[in-house]
Amino acid sequence: MKLASFLIGGRPTFGCKVTGGLLDLGARLPIYRGGLRRVLELGEIDLVAREAEKAKADYAIADVEFLPLLPNPDKILCVGINYLPHVRETGRDIPDKPVIFTRFAASQTGHDQPLIRPRASHKLDYEGELAVIIGTAGRHISAADALQHVAGYTCFNDGSVRDWQRHSPQFTPGKNFVKSGAMGPWLVTTDEIKDPRELSLKTRLNGVVVQEASVGDLIFDIPTLIEYCSTFTELLPGDVIATGTPGGVGFAKEPPSWLQPGDIVEVEISRVGLLRNSIADE
Repeated sequence: MKLASFLIGGRPTFGCKVTGGLLDLGARLPIYRGGLRRVLELGEIDLVAREAEKAKADYAIADVEFLPLLPNPDKILCVGINYLPHVRETGRDIPDKPVIFTRFAASQTGHDQPLIRPRASHKLDYEGELAVIIGTAGRHISAADALQHVAGYTCFNDGSVRDWQRHSPQFTPGKNFVKSGAMGPWLVTTDEIKDPRELSLKTRLNGVVVQEASVGDLIFDIPTLIEYCSTFTELLPGDVIATGTPGGVGFAKEPPSWLQPGDIVEVEISRVGLLRNSIADE
């Protein structure tokens, strides 16, 4: 099942992809006024799936405005330098432990919405990633049990304002400019993806492939990341873990390739979907 968050007529809601478009589950099932996060908190994805089986589309996909997949997560945890080619292009050492930083909800936008290049800097860069959506809460989750806590997967663009990212060893400023990153359009549930290591990722800039990798090449795989993160914080339904970007980012090119207004960035992950965003100035 593919779930999404979107606006229709200015009203925020969520739904799932069915033949012919999108089913508006927010309108059909008002118990979920908290949106997709509320479904995950109640553990009722199966109930939503049964509703989808017997209904026809309410809207064409072209008629809605996509929101970030999880507009209101408790936390967005991001993993840095988690593919060897990206480690090499940054000039860093291979990390002994996962490198974790956070993004705020307001730093995200949805599919087919513009990423905003801020007034403070023109050094906006792309980072295509697979993100994990937590479905079941947990602390001290073992790697062996980790995938049982996953609701599904989505595409993520960890848009980075590079000079602000490097003001200090802490990445936070460069990763949190408003609407500088994107998430979506779909949460693809785990019944459709048994082993995320089999997924492949591509990032395209104006139609040209600039990043390409197998998720199986992660330095710290998804169960390891869940085990690590759940040790220092409780993972909650709707939490997001962005697993890291492959090599090929713009700052590492000669000369650096910064995103410009009008550019189109696409993050495509096999069996998960395609996240597309244009670039616009603040």
